[in-house]
Amino acid sequence: MNKQPTGARVVVGLSGGVDSAVTAWLLKQQGYEVVALFMKNWEDDDDSEYCSSNIDFVDAAAVADVLGIEIEHVNFAAEYRDRVFAEFLREYQAGRTPNPDILCNAEIKFKSFLDHAMRLGAEKIATGHYARVRLNATTQKHELLKGLDPSKDQSYFLHRLNQAQLSRTLFPVGELHKTEVRRIAAEIGLPNARKKDSTGICFIGERPFREFLNRYIAKAPGPIKDERGRVLGQHVGLSFYTLGQRQGLGIGGIKATGAELKAVQAKGQRGMGEHTPWFVARKDMASNTLWVVQGHDHPWLLSRTLQADSASWVAGSAPLDGPLAAKTRYRQADAPCDLRSQDDTHFDLNFTQAQWAVTPGQSAVLYDGEVCLGGGVIAAAQS
Repeated sequence: MNKQPTGARVVVGLSGGVDSAVTAWLLKQQGYEVVALFMKNWEDDDDSEYCSSNIDFVDAAAVADVLGIEIEHVNFAAEYRDRVFAEFLREYQAGRTPNPDILCNAEIKFKSFLDHAMRLGAEKIATGHYARVRLNATTQKHELLKGLDPSKDQSYFLHRLNQAQLSRTLFPVGELHKTEVRRIAAEIGLPNARKKDSTGICFIGERPFREFLNRYIAKAPGPIKDERGRVLGQHVGLSFYTLGQRQGLGIGGIKATGAELKAVQAKGQRGMGEHTPWFVARKDMASNTLWVVQGHDHPWLLSRTLQADSASWVAGSAPLDGPLAAKTRYRQADAPCDLRSQDDTHFDLNFTQAQWAVTPGQSAVLYDGEVCLGGGVIAAAQS
């Protein structure tokens, strides 16, 4: 898995979860000098039921004690607020839906954390991400690979990492399936072997998202309209909705006429009627209008092309134009597409099959088989 000489110092980001705990154990077994670092990235209400950094640190410290390694508690909250959270709010206020975990990896975990680890004399850093790093013998470039467990692969969230970052990073559990990680943790008696996986954005946790956003973004009510321009209700502010959203719209069904039902059936869409669910399809910031449609497969929800900007490429430059695969959201199978680069920071994708609810602000991440090439932020999409 690595050719680093034994005794080399590795600083592991120990989160309190089972993946980073097993990461530290695996590296110690390989002969590394392992030092643990616990990152505190959020300070607002971190003693609440939703933000559990204090509990996580206790769990991380307990793991370090069992493994016999040192642990340091480091506060990156100021950097996180400036580099990640401020951008998160700007994007939501502009009507887009950002992915702060991607920015957190690029700016905090593999920048602030990496810099701190290097000051501690580390040769490498390691995290519990399900991904892999490989040195390409031909190009002498470091490649970011998918984790071997397809249900846990996290390369999507790591696509902004560059050569300097990858050259100093280890992902030991990327070689394993989650079930094996859990088995190892139980076998060696780790106190968090059965700890539930964390979900949601790190600073929001599992709290209601709209409730959290309310504290930072003012409500700006406006009309909810369907494709015919009928007003169905009122939204609380476009920032609080995302494309493809089904829950929390506060509107009931509107019964379709016979002519409308025939037109829908002719297009091959799923049945539309009084009880067919509504989905957010468009957000018009200029008129403060939320546009909704009935039916999961409505044409307004499907896109064959997208434009992306703020691109970041693992190799340092854009791949050659041509056939590749892409994800426009994390929980999605790779979709065949054709890449057309405008330059190293802008590109277009044309998909073989239309993609559902392609959302500005989210990331389009490109793959060549198991190799993650990088990606960019979705700016726009068309059917």
